[in-house]
Amino acid sequence: MAATAAGRLRVLESFREPRPTTNPYLRLLLDALRDQGHDVRTFSWGRALTWRYDVLHLHWPEVLLRGTSRPKTVARRALVTLLLLRVALLRTAVVRTVHNPVPHESGPAVERALLALCDRLTTARVHLVPSTRPAGAEDDDALDALVPHGHYRDWYPTVEVPVVPGRLLHFGILRPYKNVEALLAAAHAAPADVSLRVVGSPSTGALRRAVEDACRADARTSAALGHCPDAELAAEVAASELVVLPYTELHSSGAALLALSLDRPVLVPAGPTTDALAAEVGPGWVLTYEGDLTAARLVEALETLRRPGRAPAPDLSAREWPAAARAHETLFRRAVTADRRGQR
Repeated sequence: MAATAAGRLRVLESFREPRPTTNPYLRLLLDALRDQGHDVRTFSWGRALTWRYDVLHLHWPEVLLRGTSRPKTVARRALVTLLLLRVALLRTAVVRTVHNPVPHESGPAVERALLALCDRLTTARVHLVPSTRPAGAEDDDALDALVPHGHYRDWYPTVEVPVVPGRLLHFGILRPYKNVEALLAAAHAAPADVSLRVVGSPSTGALRRAVEDACRADARTSAALGHCPDAELAAEVAASELVVLPYTELHSSGAALLALSLDRPVLVPAGPTTDALAAEVGPGWVLTYEGDLTAARLVEALETLRRPGRAPAPDLSAREWPAAARAHETLFRRAVTADRRGQR
């Protein structure tokens, strides 16, 4: 039986039980939803295919379709097909958080077909930024909600390390769209007092080689390639003067929020999302640039953040986790009601 309008919701998240390497966003969201008193469980195929949940909450649905080998990928596609048939027959509410409009790495035709079916069965969507939200979805009855990405102020430890003047930092999973190769080239061409630190796991062998080659070619560039534990990452951020995220596609950036949560300014490409973030957090914390990333733009950003006028700390008051959990709960209940009425 589905949850009542005021009852405890049963929610199945599409990610497995968090581990030390799990995205902190997912761990913080899980805790916040559970703090609301709901029965929120992490993903297993047994739960997905047998537990009677009210809401299937999807994050990056393509991850469910991809295995570590071809046989495992084929098996996952079959299991996802069963899962989608089950939620359709039981009229289970499907709520998707739109982390990015399309997958970072595109898959074959069968994967795209299953993702299209998943989209058709989706009842409601959580948007982390306005740019992914369709026009006309702003009214109170819409099955779309804007829920800003929560901050990380309570997650990462406070680390007291001196800032290295001129140090730039790029961190996170290194993917092609994050444009790290352009950053390596710009930092190499920058003046001698500018250095670059790259921290994270490369998603391709080509990116690993590019970073390693840059480190060999220029002593001012260094890297720690692999998973970085929270305390070590906090120390890396604290030691940097500026975090640089030159993504070619930037909608919601957990890395930007992480840097701001640790009171470190960021340099990002100009665009609707980053311009809005700059206005939200206060002057001097989110620096933007137009066009290609160059050494001159890196130097200009460092000069800008050293001038007076920066707000004492980034204003992240709109990104508290209890408020995010309440907004999710409201949308979950609307989605459950819509599916009961056959309004999907």
